[in-house]
Amino acid sequence: MSGIIGKKIAMTSLFDENGKNIPVTIVEAGPCVVTQVRTVEKDGYVAAQLGFDDAKEKNTTNALKGHFKKAGSTPKRKLVEFYGQEFVDSLNLGDEVNVELFNEGEFVSITGTSKGKGFQGVVKRHGFGGVGQATHGQHNRLRAPGSIGAGSDPSRVFKGMRMAGRMGGKQVTVQNLKVLKVDTEKNLLIVKGAIPGPKNSYVIVRRWK
Repeated sequence: MSGIIGKKIAMTSLFDENGKNIPVTIVEAGPCVVTQVRTVEKDGYVAAQLGFDDAKEKNTTNALKGHFKKAGSTPKRKLVEFYGQEFVDSLNLGDEVNVELFNEGEFVSITGTSKGKGFQGVVKRHGFGGVGQATHGQHNRLRAPGSIGAGSDPSRVFKGMRMAGRMGGKQVTVQNLKVLKVDTEKNLLIVKGAIPGPKNSYVIVRRWK
């Protein structure tokens, strides 16, 4: 399973040959540097570690400085491991992986961190209708969750009960996004549809071949 690290640049739309307006997301995919190649003999598994987005020397620990120096690379902000025997076998320490990895018309999966929305109630977080579905006699309790217990038996709240809490800020993967355009000069990937996360957030783009 090959892939690359990138950044979500923006959402926009394109018109196809039939004049249909298609929502798209622009992703800056790479260039990434192979900072480590893991093998079964040394690490117990096969993987390739890629680094993306330059970091300042002063913000990098000495251990990581040596790690990047061994690969002949400048310090990187984001490190991700990709698995897949064929993909790993095609890479060597210090190699560059860029947007040329992808082809127009193929489908990819993109993983990112969704926008954090803070502590939210059950109406916004889970789509509850509120107590009594906003009928008469509820005064100011329209967005309350209602009863959460189950009486004297079992005398407890079941695990997994949908309640108020922190919303968003979780890892989300969107599968089967079609690649509409590949810009090799600017390392841009234009995919159909939306992907998780705010602008300039890191994403992981995987192709399932």
